[in-house]
Amino acid sequence: MGEILSREQLAGRVRENRARGLTHAFANGCFDLLHVGHVRYLEAARREADRLIVAVNDDRSMRGLKGPNRPILPEADRAELVAALRAVDYVVIFSEPTVTPLLELLKPEVHCKGTDYTVETVPERDTVRAYGGRIAIVGDPKDHSTRDLLARLSNTP
Repeated sequence: MGEILSREQLAGRVRENRARGLTHAFANGCFDLLHVGHVRYLEAARREADRLIVAVNDDRSMRGLKGPNRPILPEADRAELVAALRAVDYVVIFSEPTVTPLLELLKPEVHCKGTDYTVETVPERDTVRAYGGRIAIVGDPKDHSTRDLLARLSNTP
């Protein structure tokens, strides 16, 4: 099972891993109502490096992104579910509008985004390039979403 760490704990773990010659991939998202698209995204991200860090939006930032009725699950539950996935080594909860501050702190070798992005549309691309990292577009086509799951559930008798 992956570890849920504070920002400071995670920075220390990354330093320790680098001293051992290990590389890091970084993925992020809300992960509300975990589904197969999330699993495939994180498994593909894990293949990009020796360790996978996943940043999970906190409840406040998620409401800002998804609306007042979200999240369905609180941040601690979402972090625990993500940490339970075999592909995930570390989970950190973040509150900023983007993961730029985490990328600047951790400088993961690879920043992974889903297939709804291209390398040129990744919001943090300039940050990643500035410290010498690379961007990888990973996962399956965006055929799965929490929004679709919620819509199906609301139509279920």
